[in-house]
Amino acid sequence: MKPLFSKNIALQLPDSDIVYYPNFLGAKEADHYFKSINATTPWQQDDITVFGKTYPQPRLTALFGENSNPYSYSNITMHPHAFTAELLELRNKLQMEIGVHFTSCLLNLYRNGKDSNGWHADDEKALGKNPIIASISLGQERYFHLKHKLKKDLKQKLLLEHGSLLLMKGETQHCWYHQIPKTSKTIQERINITFRVIK
Repeated sequence: MKPLFSKNIALQLPDSDIVYYPNFLGAKEADHYFKSINATTPWQQDDITVFGKTYPQPRLTALFGENSNPYSYSNITMHPHAFTAELLELRNKLQMEIGVHFTSCLLNLYRNGKDSNGWHADDEKALGKNPIIASISLGQERYFHLKHKLKKDLKQKLLLEHGSLLLMKGETQHCWYHQIPKTSKTIQERINITFRVIK
């Protein structure tokens, strides 16, 4: 049995297909990717408009891809940089393990507990009908919240650990919102690498 699948947690949530792999990367491997990607990524901070109010997005981002396809969300349009060697290594590892050829990845840098990502679903048309999102976490562990779009009592909280992978497939994005909330604790940086297929 492959190491990736020796320990995984399938979230038993209705209207979803979500699996968490706490040990997708070993500790040393995860440390290496965190330092390298953090140092070499051309991070940017875009303005985001929510309910008519514009303010700096509470995290830094960067888009990478194998083609020039832009990615748009929340009135932000990002244009990709070419994949780096490290991102290609991670993409190849994902492709070997789960058999999906990802074309792009969106990186998020959460600098401290004030940085966050509000409730949303990755349901943009460019991602296709049932998007597959492979989310790798590096650095500081953070809580990931889920809530059902219609069934208000359906909620879930999951701690995303250093070197872990969260895989969301099927109708998840149609039926669930997710977020990384702020925290008042003093915490370190976290990088989130979300591989996706942009049509």
